[in-house]
Amino acid sequence: MAGHGFRPPPLNLSDVKCFNKNSLRKTETTVTNPDGSRIIEGKDEEGNLYRRPSESSCHGFVLDTAEDLQVAEVRPGIIMGSQDVAHDLDLLKQHGVTHILNVATGVDNLFPDQFIYQTQEFLDLPEFPIYHGFESAINFIEEAIKANGTVLVHCNAGLSRSATVVMAYLIKKEGMTVNEAFSHLRSKRPAICPNPGFLIQLQNLYDSLQTQTDNKSNNSAA
Repeated sequence: MAGHGFRPPPLNLSDVKCFNKNSLRKTETTVTNPDGSRIIEGKDEEGNLYRRPSESSCHGFVLDTAEDLQVAEVRPGIIMGSQDVAHDLDLLKQHGVTHILNVATGVDNLFPDQFIYQTQEFLDLPEFPIYHGFESAINFIEEAIKANGTVLVHCNAGLSRSATVVMAYLIKKEGMTVNEAFSHLRSKRPAICPNPGFLIQLQNLYDSLQTQTDNKSNNSAA
């Protein structure tokens, strides 16, 4: 009848008592280690815990074999992209690159005699403490700009880690909020996608800088 909702049958306690937990479907959990490796955990028929390596990526990022030579010009002297850009000598020369900031996993610096490198091996995992590398990376970017050079910031895919580092620079050196830095960078490279953990760490960076500014203002007024 219209207007009457479905009512489930009353619970029969005898059915609950007779329920066999072994009839439940077995489930497995994927556990990601700090180094990016993954293992599968579950229980066998007898309830014993087992673990096995996962066949998925153990690098903390999704492997992509498609070449990506897109270069995002973020600011005069700052560009970002994927590892493919960092390995294309003609493209690097075309953009006047003098410094390369490598925050990828497992990517070699191919031209050490032609460019100044800084390497920080970051994992694209939400729990990875990428903020530990912010200061060194920002200083390296500043070094390139002050030398009238151009720095390429790259990770593997040019989507999360390199974007996070560039956003950290914009937040600290240009006073942008996280949203402003994200919007600016996405306007240059629409595919960027910092993982949620990195966005939280960027917000913490912004908040700490605001606290420092407020403290300086209070001390000056005292």
